[in-house]
Amino acid sequence: LWFNLGVLLEDLQRPDDARAAYENALRSDADFADGHYNLALLFEKMKRPKDALRHMARYRILVARER
Repeated sequence: LWFNLGVLLEDLQRPDDARAAYENALRSDADFADGHYNLALLFEKMKRPKDALRHMARYRILVARER
C-alpha cells in the first residue's frame, strides 16, 4: 500500500510525501526492489544524487540476486 501511495503522490506532484511513502514501504520490506528503484528516480528528480545512487545500487543488488 505504501508503494502505491508513493506512486500516486508522485503523480500528484507531491515529491516529499511520495518520498515518505516509499520510505515507509521500505521499512516494511527493505528488500523491495521496486521501492528502491522508484525512490532512486525520485531522489534524482529532487537533486539528491547521493541518495539516488544509494537506492539505485540497492535496487541493482536485489535484481541481480533474483536471477
